[in-house]
Amino acid sequence: MQYILTDEQRGTMAGPDSGHTGRKNIFFDLDGTLTDSGTGIINSVLYALDKMAIEEPHPEELSRFIGPPLHHTFNTRYGLSNADTNRAVGFYREYFNEKGWAENQVYSGISAMLEQLGKKHRLFVVTSKPEVFARRILTHFNLALFFEQITGSGLDNTMTDKIELIRYTLGAYQLDPKATIMVGDRKYDIIGARSNNVRGAGVLYGYGTEAELLEHGADRLLRTVEDLARFLLNE
Repeated sequence: MQYILTDEQRGTMAGPDSGHTGRKNIFFDLDGTLTDSGTGIINSVLYALDKMAIEEPHPEELSRFIGPPLHHTFNTRYGLSNADTNRAVGFYREYFNEKGWAENQVYSGISAMLEQLGKKHRLFVVTSKPEVFARRILTHFNLALFFEQITGSGLDNTMTDKIELIRYTLGAYQLDPKATIMVGDRKYDIIGARSNNVRGAGVLYGYGTEAELLEHGADRLLRTVEDLARFLLNE
């Protein structure tokens, strides 16, 4: 089912490209949008917590680590100092670099959708995941060939904010925000899009919720990959 929001639901964010013309640039989030990376991320968090001797009282909530920058989530969830936050992220990456990145799978229908979209649009990945890991994952799953650019954060905790990542990609490729749409499953994708005058489409098969995406002004909500493909191919 494809959700088309009313003007009231969208509030003032009707979108700079509401005329449905000239949209040629599609930015995709990675985790929860192109691949289901939950197992690898959660296992990496559990490994880091064990190394840090931190007890997690609500392990069912660890999916909160999927989407936002790691430093922010470790710091705010466990009240860690900057030094301990860096240690936790370091332990996380130990596991992720060895095993976690591959504990992952492409959502059904993504490859076929990207192949079709690539005939009409310029495709980009914009993720807060370190770019080195994003490239490894996309190459492993034979998805990298569909994208003109893969933009991610640095291992030194730079370029982790979606607002900054989207702004950088728009500028580096001289892209018109009015001809661009950001697709993602979390509020960070929608906040990043709105802050850059880019339209935002939220997917509901990932790790965000309908309420979260609506609250932050998603222009479209798509329940399945098939809904997303129909929406983007008909734009």
